[in-house]
Amino acid sequence: MRRRIGLVLSFLSFLLVFPAFAKQKYQQPGPIHLDREGEKWAEKTLHRLSIEEKVGQLFMIWVRAKFLNVNDPEYLQLRDSIRKCHLGGLTMTVRWDPPFLYRNQPYEAAELLNRLQQDSKLPLLIAADFERGVTMRLHGATEFPHAMAFGAAGKLQYAEAFGRISAQEARAIGVHWNFFPDADVNSNPANPIINTRSFGEDPRQVGDLVTAYIRGAHANGLMTTVKHFPGHGDTATDSHLGVAQVSGDMTRLKSVELPPFQQAIEAGVDSVMVAHVSVPALDSDPNHVASTSPAIVTGLLKNQLGFKGIIVTDALDMAGLTRLYEAHIGRAAVDAFKAGNDVLLIPADLDASYRAMLEAVRSREISPAQLDASVLKILKAKASLSLHKTRLVNVEALSTLVGKPENLALGQQIADDAITLVRDNGKLLPLKTSGTAAPGLPYQRVEEVRDNTVAVIFSDDMRTEAGRTLERQLRERVPNADVIYVDPRVATAMSGDVLRAVDRARSVIAAVYEVPVPGRVMKGANGVTNSVGLSDASGALLQKVLDHAAEKTAVLAMGNPYLAQDFPAVQNYLCTFSNATVSEISAVKALFGEIAVRGHLPVSIPNIAQRGAGIERPAQIAQGGSRHAYYQTTGN
Repeated sequence: MRRRIGLVLSFLSFLLVFPAFAKQKYQQPGPIHLDREGEKWAEKTLHRLSIEEKVGQLFMIWVRAKFLNVNDPEYLQLRDSIRKCHLGGLTMTVRWDPPFLYRNQPYEAAELLNRLQQDSKLPLLIAADFERGVTMRLHGATEFPHAMAFGAAGKLQYAEAFGRISAQEARAIGVHWNFFPDADVNSNPANPIINTRSFGEDPRQVGDLVTAYIRGAHANGLMTTVKHFPGHGDTATDSHLGVAQVSGDMTRLKSVELPPFQQAIEAGVDSVMVAHVSVPALDSDPNHVASTSPAIVTGLLKNQLGFKGIIVTDALDMAGLTRLYEAHIGRAAVDAFKAGNDVLLIPADLDASYRAMLEAVRSREISPAQLDASVLKILKAKASLSLHKTRLVNVEALSTLVGKPENLALGQQIADDAITLVRDNGKLLPLKTSGTAAPGLPYQRVEEVRDNTVAVIFSDDMRTEAGRTLERQLRERVPNADVIYVDPRVATAMSGDVLRAVDRARSVIAAVYEVPVPGRVMKGANGVTNSVGLSDASGALLQKVLDHAAEKTAVLAMGNPYLAQDFPAVQNYLCTFSNATVSEISAVKALFGEIAVRGHLPVSIPNIAQRGAGIERPAQIAQGGSRHAYYQTTGN
């Protein structure tokens, strides 16, 4: 009897500590749907909340996915912020110490998010920036190339599958809301922050791919966001560093920037993210950016475009906004909310922003009706995901839901189909393999470059992973290839060695890794700037390589496709639109004729090629230097 009583008491204690387990099973994500029961829960919950709790529901802050002991100061601060400020949600990310992004494991992310859900009175809405899928932050998930690669591949079913797989893997780890797809039309080749994050420069194609992604994500329970309203594609400034300006007039905005957002709204997108950009054609107030402009958020987005979903600010800690609020950082949140935003994302100072919002509500600067309307949207979103019923995920199920082999294969296929051959002089491609390396004694390796294939890897920092997969793939085909890594710090000093290797080589690969990096600081003529172009030192070295050996050099744009406009002498030019591992593999397969090349440019490259250009090639296997077609495939 005593033992039975002890077991009962232990079980009751377990339920008291973990009340969620007493009545809940794990989440079973399905299509997003708000039923009458969910509506009632949202309305009933709203009426029970205090002003402090209502204000807290508007805020989302970072949570970095990693293992944290329950007494770790970082965990305690997270828990205290959730409880003290009554946070409505969190944005999951990982540690980023430029240029290194420290991706973590799905198990650690899911366990931490489960624990934080239990720490919160109301279910937390968990968001993330999974622009390239869950693998953008966590290991083991399905890898996809950048959005622009989908534009090059040109298949809507790929974008829909992208949404489906991202949704399944995100929901498996406890993330409900993705800050994607990107509806920006990248019409400015000098854009330092959008570039390959956009599907392309054609508004219709961008809109079609955006809606396909939304369709796939919604069917599998993931909320979606189109960004960066009213369009960040025609800017030349990184809004993480300063105020970017969209200078087009209303005719331009209605014909280029706005159509993809309109398509997304018609497709039922859950939220719209508003950018910290200046748009004089919509709001001439120099102290307003789009995110703090009533004319843009309420006048245009809500009233003219008829959007009724959740409106979320871009991160409030970005310099494009904070420079306008240095004297009173909390006012940024107040002005953004008054403009019409519902969710206040990543405030620069949570305490100051929360206090400023409370003060504005109590003084009636912000009306109770507006506050209630926004909080109700957020609560209904949680109910549409069934978070009012179940808020935990089954960590043990991750091994069956994340990184399925068929999904990994599809990610690779998309990268393969995106490869676009822009220039081909007919003398170099496909490259030939040279068999396997001759065996030798361990620890007595003698370098001997017999095949004369040289690969020069250009990146921002040679300590990163850029080029490592490409090197491994290349060595599988040419074991004795000479691979040289270059970054701006060493480019000038290494020029002599690089050019001597190039002069001796039979074939040269110049792989240039340049993708948009938020907040990357570079020194420009007008001070601090950002760029997706090569640095002066690296650019000078690439030009010298082309001066010496353009005819036998294949330039790989491992990201920014506009690279070639600065190097018109390039004779063999391939674009992957991405630096992802799958794109590295695809690039090498294309170089050696192992896959059909059938991508088409989704953007125009000034003085090089127009949108839609792309030289199609069947799959080939080079033998003895000839271009013998071993097998052929055709693509749509």
